[in-house]
Amino acid sequence: QVRMVESGGGLVQAGGSLRLSCAASGRTFSTYGTGWFRQAPGKEREFVAAIGSGGTTKYADSVKGRFTISRDNARDTVYLQMNSLKPEDTAVYHCAARNWGSGSSYATSYDYWGQGTQVTVSS
Repeated sequence: QVRMVESGGGLVQAGGSLRLSCAASGRTFSTYGTGWFRQAPGKEREFVAAIGSGGTTKYADSVKGRFTISRDNARDTVYLQMNSLKPEDTAVYHCAARNWGSGSSYATSYDYWGQGTQVTVSS
């Protein structure tokens, strides 16, 4: 079992930045593919970014060039650096891990989820 705990959310003005962290515990995190997803009120959960155990990344078109996903396997932590934030980025952000080494944009392919952290971007 892997436990995922997100932190770093908050309220920020449009154009600002936030850095989300997701600390994992329980098993060998370095072998897992990980991802970030978000869910805004009244909307379905959507893919944001993913990173594989080898460092290969993928992003949703809506965040390319603004968000960067990274991981520190020594700390069992994955990060999401968010720059040039927009009001439409407002959502609860969840990190996830899966029992495959590659990252994925499909939420159903992930085995472990965090509770989420709220990000609110004001205009």
